[in-house]
Amino acid sequence: MTSVIFDLDGTLADTSGDLLAAANVCFRDMGAGDVLTVADAGAALRGGRAMLTLGLHRIGRFDEALVTKYYPVLLEAYDGAIDHHTVMYPGAMEAVAAIKADGIAVGICTNKPAGLAEKLLQSLGVRDAFASMVGADTLAVRKPDPAPLFAAARQAGGSDHCILIGDSDTDRNTARAAGVPSVLVTFGPSGEDMAALNPEALLNDYADLPALARQLLRGEAAA
Repeated sequence: MTSVIFDLDGTLADTSGDLLAAANVCFRDMGAGDVLTVADAGAALRGGRAMLTLGLHRIGRFDEALVTKYYPVLLEAYDGAIDHHTVMYPGAMEAVAAIKADGIAVGICTNKPAGLAEKLLQSLGVRDAFASMVGADTLAVRKPDPAPLFAAARQAGGSDHCILIGDSDTDRNTARAAGVPSVLVTFGPSGEDMAALNPEALLNDYADLPALARQLLRGEAAA
């Protein structure tokens, strides 16, 4: 069986609002107030350490020790308010259902800690739609190492013949390392930068994904 494996943050769901709020809990604790804004959504989708690094540089206090100190604080804040602003991207779950109806397995491979990813997917009511979920700490390595992608594909009931749907250079590099096609979404905060990564395809609308997935899994070039 072939499979379509999805990234989570910035691909299936816009999680940036809750991530930024968690980072600002840290900056308020430092006495700096709310340092990050909605304009920093792209950094939010690159993870907690990226947000802390950006904010600390912005206030002229960057220190790797502070990033290390506040990263657990950020995770705790995020865990406590994980779904206040997060929404699924339009058409995402309809596309997942259509792909499954084609007999293709679907799963998730994310660099979000697995416990947080599971909690968010359950909260959004979509966890049961995915046959696998591999997080940042499921294996000893994380994306862009291809092992988590292969694990997600196999756990979903598929083979290593898969495609990865993502939103970043990390996803592009993961797919390249695995020797499989990548599809990068253009509707996330960094969408305008996706073409420069030369994925096998760009996705502007989830309505186009089922046909695109069939095409790429057959080994055909995207139109």
